[in-house]
Amino acid sequence: MDTKIKPKNESHLVDDTRYSMDTHLIYGKNFTKKWDYSHQVLPPITSSVIFRLNSVERGAEGFQEFAHSPETGEEPMPIYIYDRLGEPNKEILEENLAYVERGETAVTFSTGMGAISGVIGVLTKAGDEIIAHKTLYGCTYSLLTNWLPRYNIKTCFADLTNPLEIYNALSNKTKVIYLESPANPNLDIIDLKEVRKIVDEINGQRENNNKIKIVVDNTFATPYCQRPIELGADFSVNSLTKGLGGFGTDMGGVVTGKMAYRDVLLLYRKDFGAVLNNKSAWNVLTYGLTTLPLRIKQQMKSALRIAEYLSNHPKVEYVRYPGLPSHPGYNVARKQMIDFNGNFAPGSLIYFVLQGDSAHESKENGRNFINQVANNAYTMTLAVSLGHTRTLIEHPASMTHSMIPAEKLSESAIDPGGIRIAIGIEDTNDILMDLDECLKVI
Repeated sequence: MDTKIKPKNESHLVDDTRYSMDTHLIYGKNFTKKWDYSHQVLPPITSSVIFRLNSVERGAEGFQEFAHSPETGEEPMPIYIYDRLGEPNKEILEENLAYVERGETAVTFSTGMGAISGVIGVLTKAGDEIIAHKTLYGCTYSLLTNWLPRYNIKTCFADLTNPLEIYNALSNKTKVIYLESPANPNLDIIDLKEVRKIVDEINGQRENNNKIKIVVDNTFATPYCQRPIELGADFSVNSLTKGLGGFGTDMGGVVTGKMAYRDVLLLYRKDFGAVLNNKSAWNVLTYGLTTLPLRIKQQMKSALRIAEYLSNHPKVEYVRYPGLPSHPGYNVARKQMIDFNGNFAPGSLIYFVLQGDSAHESKENGRNFINQVANNAYTMTLAVSLGHTRTLIEHPASMTHSMIPAEKLSESAIDPGGIRIAIGIEDTNDILMDLDECLKVI
Protein backbone atom coordinates (compact mmCIF):
# COMPACT_ATOMS: atom_id res chain seq x y z
CA MET A 1 0.00 0.00 0.00
CA ASP A 2 1.37 3.41 -0.97
CA THR A 3 1.16 5.56 2.17
CA LYS A 4 2.37 8.78 0.56
CA ILE A 5 0.10 11.67 -0.25
CA LYS A 6 -0.31 12.30 -3.97
CA PRO A 7 -0.12 15.91 -5.21
CA LYS A 8 -3.32 17.25 -6.71
CA ASN A 9 -1.85 19.90 -8.97
CA GLU A 10 0.50 17.95 -11.25
CA SER A 11 -1.94 18.45 -14.10
CA HIS A 12 -1.46 22.23 -13.86
CA LEU A 13 2.25 22.32 -14.61
CA VAL A 14 3.61 25.36 -16.42
CA ASP A 15 7.10 25.71 -17.89
CA ASP A 16 8.32 28.29 -15.36
CA THR A 17 11.77 28.47 -16.99
CA ARG A 18 10.31 30.82 -19.62
CA TYR A 19 9.85 33.61 -17.08
CA SER A 20 12.29 36.17 -15.68
CA MET A 21 14.04 35.70 -12.35
CA ASP A 22 12.26 38.75 -10.92
CA THR A 23 8.92 37.03 -11.57
CA HIS A 24 10.20 33.63 -10.45
CA LEU A 25 11.17 35.08 -7.06
CA ILE A 26 7.49 35.91 -6.50
CA TYR A 27 5.93 32.67 -7.68
CA GLY A 28 8.65 30.12 -7.00
CA LYS A 29 8.16 26.70 -8.51
CA ASN A 30 4.88 26.13 -10.30
CA PHE A 31 4.83 22.70 -8.70
CA THR A 32 6.71 21.34 -5.71
CA LYS A 33 6.63 17.91 -4.11
CA LYS A 34 7.22 19.51 -0.73
CA TRP A 35 3.61 20.53 -0.28
CA ASP A 36 0.38 20.62 -2.25
CA TYR A 37 -0.99 24.11 -1.76
CA SER A 38 -2.66 24.62 -5.11
CA HIS A 39 -5.61 26.54 -3.63
CA GLN A 40 -3.51 29.01 -1.60
CA VAL A 41 -1.98 32.11 -3.14
CA LEU A 42 0.92 31.85 -0.68
CA PRO A 43 2.29 28.67 0.90
CA PRO A 44 0.85 28.20 4.39
CA ILE A 45 3.08 28.66 7.42
CA THR A 46 3.78 25.53 9.45
CA SER A 47 3.56 25.83 13.20
CA SER A 48 4.29 22.32 14.45
CA VAL A 49 7.68 20.70 14.99
CA ILE A 50 6.20 17.20 14.79
CA PHE A 51 4.12 15.50 12.11
CA ARG A 52 1.49 12.80 12.57
CA LEU A 53 2.25 9.42 11.04
CA ASN A 54 -0.54 7.03 10.08
CA SER A 55 1.53 3.87 10.58
CA VAL A 56 4.80 2.59 11.98
CA GLU A 57 5.73 1.59 8.45
CA ARG A 58 5.34 5.17 7.24
CA GLY A 59 7.54 6.41 10.09
CA ALA A 60 10.19 3.79 9.34
CA GLU A 61 10.12 4.74 5.65
CA GLY A 62 10.58 8.41 6.53
CA PHE A 63 13.66 7.71 8.65
CA GLN A 64 15.10 5.45 5.97
CA GLU A 65 14.64 8.07 3.27
CA PHE A 66 16.05 10.99 5.29
CA ALA A 67 19.42 12.07 3.85
CA HIS A 68 19.35 9.14 1.40
CA SER A 69 18.75 10.81 -1.92
CA PRO A 70 18.02 8.34 -4.73
CA GLU A 71 20.79 7.79 -7.26
CA THR A 72 18.42 8.95 -10.00
CA GLY A 73 18.53 12.43 -8.52
CA GLU A 74 14.73 12.57 -8.45
CA GLU A 75 13.50 13.32 -4.95
CA PRO A 76 10.64 11.19 -3.60
CA MET A 77 7.55 12.69 -2.04
CA PRO A 78 8.75 13.72 1.43
CA ILE A 79 7.56 12.06 4.61
CA TYR A 80 7.81 14.67 7.35
CA ILE A 81 8.54 13.44 10.88
CA TYR A 82 10.31 16.09 12.94
CA ASP A 83 11.27 19.69 12.19
CA ARG A 84 14.99 19.09 12.68
CA LEU A 85 14.91 16.60 9.82
CA GLY A 86 12.79 18.71 7.51
CA GLU A 87 9.47 20.53 7.06
CA PRO A 88 7.66 22.19 4.14
CA ASN A 89 8.51 25.87 4.65
CA LYS A 90 12.26 25.25 4.81
CA GLU A 91 12.25 22.90 1.86
CA ILE A 92 10.17 25.14 -0.41
CA LEU A 93 12.53 27.99 0.50
CA GLU A 94 15.52 25.75 -0.28
CA GLU A 95 14.12 24.92 -3.71
CA ASN A 96 13.81 28.62 -4.53
CA LEU A 97 17.23 29.50 -3.11
CA ALA A 98 18.91 26.77 -5.16
CA TYR A 99 17.17 28.08 -8.27
CA VAL A 100 18.18 31.70 -7.72
CA GLU A 101 21.81 30.75 -6.92
CA ARG A 102 21.98 28.41 -9.94
CA GLY A 103 22.92 25.48 -7.71
CA GLU A 104 21.60 21.94 -7.70
CA THR A 105 20.48 22.03 -4.07
CA ALA A 106 20.35 24.31 -1.03
CA VAL A 107 20.32 23.49 2.68
CA THR A 108 19.23 26.15 5.16
CA PHE A 109 20.63 26.73 8.65
CA SER A 110 19.56 28.75 11.67
CA THR A 111 22.15 31.49 10.99
CA GLY A 112 24.72 32.51 8.43
CA MET A 113 27.47 31.28 10.76
CA GLY A 114 25.60 27.98 11.07
CA ALA A 115 25.78 27.66 7.28
CA ILE A 116 29.51 28.53 7.22
CA SER A 117 30.23 26.05 10.02
CA GLY A 118 28.14 23.44 8.20
CA VAL A 119 29.90 23.61 4.84
CA ILE A 120 33.37 23.72 6.43
CA GLY A 121 32.34 20.89 8.74
CA VAL A 122 31.45 18.55 5.88
CA LEU A 123 34.48 19.45 3.75
CA THR A 124 37.26 19.18 6.36
CA LYS A 125 38.58 16.79 8.97
CA ALA A 126 41.46 16.78 11.46
CA GLY A 127 44.76 17.44 9.71
CA ASP A 128 43.23 19.34 6.78
CA GLU A 129 44.03 22.94 5.86
CA ILE A 130 42.03 25.89 4.55
CA ILE A 131 43.28 28.80 2.46
CA ALA A 132 41.21 31.89 3.25
CA HIS A 133 41.28 35.44 1.98
CA LYS A 134 42.93 37.69 4.53
CA THR A 135 39.83 39.88 4.94
CA LEU A 136 36.80 38.11 6.43
CA TYR A 137 33.79 38.77 8.62
CA GLY A 138 34.92 38.85 12.25
CA CYS A 139 32.97 35.78 13.39
CA THR A 140 34.25 33.75 10.43
CA TYR A 141 37.78 34.80 11.35
CA SER A 142 37.11 33.68 14.92
CA LEU A 143 35.78 30.30 13.72
CA LEU A 144 38.88 29.72 11.62
CA THR A 145 41.42 30.90 14.21
CA ASN A 146 39.88 30.05 17.58
CA TRP A 147 37.75 26.95 17.06
CA LEU A 148 38.93 24.94 14.06
CA PRO A 149 42.51 24.67 15.41
CA ARG A 150 41.05 22.70 18.34
CA TYR A 151 40.19 20.04 15.78
CA ASN A 152 43.62 20.31 14.14
CA ILE A 153 42.27 22.20 11.13
CA LYS A 154 44.66 24.97 10.12
CA THR A 155 43.88 28.11 8.12
CA CYS A 156 46.45 29.91 5.98
CA PHE A 157 45.48 33.49 5.15
CA ALA A 158 46.45 34.97 1.80
CA ASP A 159 45.68 38.01 -0.34
CA LEU A 160 43.37 36.35 -2.85
CA THR A 161 42.84 39.59 -4.78
CA ASN A 162 45.92 38.10 -6.44
CA PRO A 163 44.74 34.49 -7.01
CA LEU A 164 48.33 33.39 -7.66
CA GLU A 165 48.88 33.70 -3.90
CA ILE A 166 47.04 30.38 -3.63
CA TYR A 167 50.26 28.66 -4.74
CA ASN A 168 52.23 30.25 -1.88
CA ALA A 169 49.73 29.10 0.75
CA LEU A 170 49.09 25.68 -0.79
CA SER A 171 50.01 22.35 0.79
CA ASN A 172 48.99 18.77 0.08
CA LYS A 173 46.67 19.13 3.08
CA THR A 174 44.68 22.03 1.56
CA LYS A 175 41.03 21.03 1.12
CA VAL A 176 39.13 24.32 0.97
CA ILE A 177 39.58 27.78 -0.55
CA TYR A 178 37.33 30.10 1.46
CA LEU A 179 36.58 33.72 0.60
CA GLU A 180 34.08 36.54 0.51
CA SER A 181 33.64 38.73 -2.56
CA PRO A 182 32.96 41.55 -1.97
CA ALA A 183 34.81 41.04 1.31
CA ASN A 184 33.57 42.24 4.67
CA PRO A 185 34.18 45.11 5.41
CA ASN A 186 36.68 46.59 2.92
CA LEU A 187 34.88 45.29 -0.22
CA ASP A 188 37.87 43.48 -1.72
CA ILE A 189 36.89 41.87 -5.03
CA ILE A 190 38.31 38.45 -5.90
CA ASP A 191 38.31 37.06 -9.42
CA LEU A 192 36.34 33.84 -8.97
CA LYS A 193 37.00 32.51 -12.46
CA GLU A 194 40.75 32.89 -11.95
CA VAL A 195 40.52 31.09 -8.61
CA ARG A 196 38.63 28.30 -10.39
CA LYS A 197 41.32 27.98 -13.06
CA ILE A 198 44.06 27.65 -10.45
CA VAL A 199 42.11 25.12 -8.38
CA ASP A 200 41.34 23.07 -11.50
CA GLU A 201 45.05 22.95 -12.29
CA ILE A 202 45.85 21.77 -8.75
CA ASN A 203 42.97 19.29 -8.67
CA GLY A 204 44.12 17.78 -11.95
CA GLN A 205 47.07 16.34 -10.03
CA ARG A 206 45.00 15.02 -7.11
CA GLU A 207 42.85 11.98 -6.41
CA ASN A 208 39.08 12.51 -6.26
CA ASN A 209 38.99 12.27 -2.46
CA ASN A 210 41.66 14.94 -2.11
CA LYS A 211 40.37 17.65 -4.43
CA ILE A 212 40.05 21.25 -3.23
CA LYS A 213 36.60 22.83 -2.96
CA ILE A 214 35.90 26.55 -3.38
CA VAL A 215 33.47 28.16 -0.92
CA VAL A 216 32.30 31.74 -1.46
CA ASP A 217 30.35 33.81 1.05
CA ASN A 218 27.98 35.73 -1.23
CA THR A 219 26.16 37.67 1.50
CA PHE A 220 27.31 41.15 0.44
CA ALA A 221 26.31 40.64 -3.18
CA THR A 222 23.28 38.32 -2.79
CA PRO A 223 22.34 36.13 -5.76
CA TYR A 224 20.75 39.18 -7.37
CA CYS A 225 24.15 40.77 -7.96
CA GLN A 226 26.37 37.71 -8.28
CA ARG A 227 26.07 33.93 -8.52
CA PRO A 228 29.39 32.35 -7.46
CA ILE A 229 28.48 28.85 -8.67
CA GLU A 230 28.12 30.18 -12.21
CA LEU A 231 31.60 31.67 -11.81
CA GLY A 232 33.23 28.44 -10.66
CA ALA A 233 32.59 28.11 -6.93
CA ASP A 234 31.62 24.70 -5.56
CA PHE A 235 29.51 26.24 -2.81
CA SER A 236 27.84 29.59 -2.24
CA VAL A 237 26.98 30.65 1.30
CA ASN A 238 24.50 33.39 2.19
CA SER A 239 23.22 34.88 5.40
CA LEU A 240 19.44 34.93 5.08
CA THR A 241 19.45 37.53 7.86
CA LYS A 242 20.82 40.13 5.46
CA GLY A 243 19.77 40.99 1.89
CA LEU A 244 17.82 37.80 1.21
CA GLY A 245 15.65 38.35 4.30
CA GLY A 246 15.67 42.09 3.79
CA PHE A 247 13.78 43.34 6.81
CA GLY A 248 15.98 42.40 9.77
CA THR A 249 13.29 40.27 11.43
CA ASP A 250 14.73 36.76 11.13
CA MET A 251 18.09 35.01 11.29
CA GLY A 252 19.11 32.29 8.88
CA GLY A 253 21.75 30.97 6.52
CA VAL A 254 22.00 28.75 3.47
CA VAL A 255 24.58 26.61 1.69
CA THR A 256 24.03 26.06 -2.04
CA GLY A 257 25.95 23.52 -4.08
CA LYS A 258 25.81 20.18 -5.84
CA MET A 259 23.13 17.58 -5.05
CA ALA A 260 25.88 15.10 -4.09
CA TYR A 261 26.42 17.11 -0.87
CA ARG A 262 22.80 17.50 0.17
CA ASP A 263 22.63 14.36 2.30
CA VAL A 264 25.78 15.04 4.29
CA LEU A 265 24.74 18.68 4.85
CA LEU A 266 21.34 17.51 6.11
CA LEU A 267 22.99 15.01 8.46
CA TYR A 268 25.39 17.67 9.76
CA ARG A 269 22.50 20.07 10.35
CA LYS A 270 20.45 17.39 12.09
CA ASP A 271 23.24 16.34 14.44
CA PHE A 272 24.69 19.78 15.21
CA GLY A 273 21.19 21.25 15.45
CA ALA A 274 21.55 24.55 13.55
CA VAL A 275 18.08 24.21 12.00
CA LEU A 276 16.30 27.21 10.50
CA ASN A 277 13.10 28.10 12.33
CA ASN A 278 10.09 27.32 10.14
CA LYS A 279 8.52 30.72 10.76
CA SER A 280 11.76 32.43 9.70
CA ALA A 281 11.82 30.28 6.58
CA TRP A 282 8.27 31.37 5.78
CA ASN A 283 9.13 35.06 6.23
CA VAL A 284 12.16 34.87 3.93
CA LEU A 285 10.14 32.91 1.36
CA THR A 286 7.10 35.18 1.50
CA TYR A 287 8.60 38.64 2.01
CA GLY A 288 12.37 38.52 1.47
CA LEU A 289 12.77 36.75 -1.86
CA THR A 290 9.72 38.33 -3.47
CA THR A 291 10.99 41.88 -2.85
CA LEU A 292 14.71 41.22 -3.46
CA PRO A 293 14.93 42.87 -6.92
CA LEU A 294 12.94 45.94 -5.87
CA ARG A 295 14.99 46.51 -2.75
CA ILE A 296 18.42 45.99 -4.30
CA LYS A 297 17.70 48.14 -7.34
CA GLN A 298 16.84 51.07 -5.06
CA GLN A 299 19.78 50.36 -2.74
CA MET A 300 22.26 50.28 -5.62
CA LYS A 301 20.86 53.44 -7.15
CA SER A 302 21.43 55.25 -3.86
CA ALA A 303 24.78 53.56 -3.16
CA LEU A 304 26.37 54.87 -6.34
CA ARG A 305 25.28 58.46 -5.69
CA ILE A 306 26.40 58.27 -2.06
CA ALA A 307 29.76 56.71 -2.98
CA GLU A 308 30.36 59.47 -5.53
CA TYR A 309 29.43 62.10 -2.94
CA LEU A 310 31.80 60.65 -0.34
CA SER A 311 34.66 60.28 -2.82
CA ASN A 312 34.46 64.02 -3.55
CA HIS A 313 34.14 65.13 0.09
CA PRO A 314 37.22 66.95 1.45
CA LYS A 315 37.03 65.15 4.81
CA VAL A 316 37.06 61.65 3.29
CA GLU A 317 40.43 59.99 2.71
CA TYR A 318 39.15 57.29 0.37
CA VAL A 319 36.02 55.36 -0.60
CA ARG A 320 35.62 51.77 -1.66
CA TYR A 321 32.55 50.86 -3.68
CA PRO A 322 32.66 48.26 -6.49
CA GLY A 323 30.65 50.60 -8.71
CA LEU A 324 33.36 53.30 -8.68
CA PRO A 325 36.17 53.09 -11.26
CA SER A 326 38.56 54.03 -8.42
CA HIS A 327 37.95 50.67 -6.71
CA PRO A 328 41.01 48.40 -7.19
CA GLY A 329 38.73 45.53 -8.19
CA TYR A 330 36.43 47.54 -10.44
CA ASN A 331 37.28 45.68 -13.65
CA VAL A 332 36.76 42.29 -12.02
CA ALA A 333 33.51 43.47 -10.43
CA ARG A 334 32.30 44.59 -13.86
CA LYS A 335 32.76 41.03 -15.10
CA GLN A 336 31.26 39.05 -12.24
CA MET A 337 28.82 41.28 -10.36
CA ILE A 338 25.99 40.98 -12.86
CA ASP A 339 22.25 40.91 -12.22
CA PHE A 340 19.77 38.46 -13.75
CA ASN A 341 19.44 40.63 -16.85
CA GLY A 342 23.16 41.09 -17.53
CA ASN A 343 23.52 44.54 -15.95
CA PHE A 344 26.40 45.61 -13.73
CA ALA A 345 25.22 45.21 -10.12
CA PRO A 346 27.89 46.44 -7.67
CA GLY A 347 25.79 45.98 -4.54
CA SER A 348 24.74 48.27 -1.71
CA LEU A 349 27.75 48.34 0.66
CA ILE A 350 30.21 51.23 0.92
CA TYR A 351 33.44 51.38 2.92
CA PHE A 352 35.17 54.70 3.56
CA VAL A 353 37.84 56.26 5.76
CA LEU A 354 37.91 59.81 7.08
CA GLN A 355 41.03 61.90 6.85
CA GLY A 356 43.46 62.17 9.74
CA ASP A 357 47.13 62.92 10.33
CA SER A 358 47.55 59.47 11.86
CA ALA A 359 45.74 56.14 12.11
CA HIS A 360 44.69 57.12 15.63
CA GLU A 361 43.22 60.43 14.48
CA SER A 362 41.43 58.75 11.57
CA LYS A 363 39.92 56.24 13.99
CA GLU A 364 38.83 59.00 16.38
CA ASN A 365 37.27 60.94 13.53
CA GLY A 366 35.41 57.84 12.45
CA ARG A 367 34.19 57.20 15.99
CA ASN A 368 33.03 60.79 16.42
CA PHE A 369 31.28 60.76 13.05
CA ILE A 370 29.40 57.54 13.80
CA ASN A 371 28.35 58.83 17.22
CA GLN A 372 27.09 61.96 15.50
CA VAL A 373 25.08 59.77 13.12
CA ALA A 374 23.69 57.67 15.97
CA ASN A 375 22.38 60.73 17.80
CA ASN A 376 21.36 63.08 14.99
CA ALA A 377 20.66 61.24 11.72
CA TYR A 378 17.11 60.21 10.83
CA THR A 379 17.96 58.01 7.83
CA MET A 380 20.98 56.12 9.24
CA THR A 381 21.00 53.66 12.12
CA LEU A 382 24.06 52.55 14.09
CA ALA A 383 23.61 48.78 13.83
CA VAL A 384 25.73 45.81 12.73
CA SER A 385 23.74 44.24 9.93
CA LEU A 386 23.20 44.97 6.24
CA GLY A 387 20.77 44.37 3.40
CA HIS A 388 18.04 46.04 5.49
CA THR A 389 15.34 48.43 4.32
CA ARG A 390 17.04 50.96 6.61
CA THR A 391 20.51 52.36 6.04
CA LEU A 392 22.85 50.88 8.66
CA ILE A 393 26.27 52.21 9.63
CA GLU A 394 28.99 50.80 11.88
CA HIS A 395 32.68 50.90 12.81
CA PRO A 396 34.07 47.42 11.93
CA ALA A 397 37.30 47.66 13.94
CA SER A 398 35.30 48.26 17.13
CA MET A 399 32.25 46.15 16.31
CA THR A 400 31.80 43.42 13.67
CA HIS A 401 35.54 42.79 13.39
CA SER A 402 36.51 43.36 17.03
CA MET A 403 37.45 39.64 17.23
CA ILE A 404 40.51 40.49 15.11
CA PRO A 405 43.36 41.68 17.36
CA ALA A 406 44.30 45.33 16.83
CA GLU A 407 47.78 44.37 15.64
CA LYS A 408 46.24 42.05 13.03
CA LEU A 409 43.89 44.61 11.49
CA SER A 410 46.46 45.89 9.00
CA GLU A 411 47.27 42.30 7.98
CA SER A 412 43.56 41.87 7.25
CA ALA A 413 43.51 45.12 5.23
CA ILE A 414 41.04 46.70 7.65
CA ASP A 415 41.64 50.37 8.41
CA PRO A 416 41.19 51.18 12.14
CA GLY A 417 39.13 54.19 11.11
CA GLY A 418 37.13 52.48 8.39
CA ILE A 419 33.35 52.96 8.29
CA ARG A 420 30.92 50.50 6.72
CA ILE A 421 27.60 51.79 5.48
CA ALA A 422 24.89 49.47 4.16
CA ILE A 423 22.44 51.47 2.09
CA GLY A 424 18.70 51.00 2.61
CA ILE A 425 15.72 51.98 0.50
CA GLU A 426 15.18 55.51 1.85
CA ASP A 427 15.05 58.54 -0.43
CA THR A 428 18.64 59.07 -1.58
CA ASN A 429 18.51 62.84 -1.02
CA ASP A 430 17.55 62.33 2.61
CA ILE A 431 20.53 60.05 3.24
CA LEU A 432 22.85 62.55 1.57
CA MET A 433 21.43 65.36 3.67
CA ASP A 434 22.11 63.45 6.89
CA LEU A 435 25.62 62.50 5.77
CA ASP A 436 26.45 66.09 4.89
CA GLU A 437 25.26 67.47 8.21
CA CYS A 438 27.06 64.82 10.26
CA LEU A 439 30.34 65.30 8.37
CA LYS A 440 30.27 69.01 9.18
CA VAL A 441 31.01 68.33 12.85
CA ILE A 442 34.20 66.35 12.12
